[in-house]
Amino acid sequence: MSDYKAFRVELSDKIAHVQINRPEKINAMNADFWTEIIDIFNWIDDNDTVRVVVLSGAGKHFSSGIDLQLLAQAGSRLGNDVGRNADALRRKILQLQASFNAVDNCRKPVLAAIQGYCLGGAIDLISACDMRYSTVDAQFSIKEIDMGMAADVGTLQRLPRIIGDGMMRELAYTGRTIDGAEAQRIALVNRTFDDQASLLDGVFGIAREIADKSPIAVRGTKHMIRYMRDHRVDDGLDYVANWNAAMLQSADLRVAIAAHMSKQKAEFAD
Repeated sequence: MSDYKAFRVELSDKIAHVQINRPEKINAMNADFWTEIIDIFNWIDDNDTVRVVVLSGAGKHFSSGIDLQLLAQAGSRLGNDVGRNADALRRKILQLQASFNAVDNCRKPVLAAIQGYCLGGAIDLISACDMRYSTVDAQFSIKEIDMGMAADVGTLQRLPRIIGDGMMRELAYTGRTIDGAEAQRIALVNRTFDDQASLLDGVFGIAREIADKSPIAVRGTKHMIRYMRDHRVDDGLDYVANWNAAMLQSADLRVAIAAHMSKQKAEFAD
């Protein structure tokens, strides 16, 4: 692991803790954030000792979203030619999208632990995670509408599959803030906790459960779930048959069955 400016990354017991580490700036997503998150998740994806990821924010808040200075810098670089401006903005947006695609495409499950503000770009980020958990008093908002723009880094594409189309439209059109309790009711988060300490304890407990499972089985399960977002049921059934034709030959299957029959804990290779 390298030293990062916008993150703190720790690996313990096969769990990578990726923490946004700009608490003095409400964990706003600056230029370092957008490049470093790709490097971090590429490292996670390539490192077989990592089986699951917990994503959190240092301090009182998860993240206030994109750093407004970054937007101002992008605007200051525009010239007089509309076509060239559009081309430059499009390339910049695609670069930002790639940052959260790295989270979504990661083979390991990513669990978001959210407290305080989760605004704008932070909604894009948690939408790319596998599961989301929050404190009861966390605050969620798709803030882009109040900035005169449409969210463009994944919220409008991923969130309908999490909370449903109608609720996503309401939150995206109004920009209204919801708390953790409502976030749980609409299935934006799986579970809420009373405070940040119990939130992290609970999320790391779930992460440890996942880390104890066969990494082949967990990665295969995530891959199939992601595949089904964009395919028909019959496509998915055919694909998982092809997948398991290979993966069922893994030693993990024999280890899991033997452990179950002997009522012992299974120990899987990385």
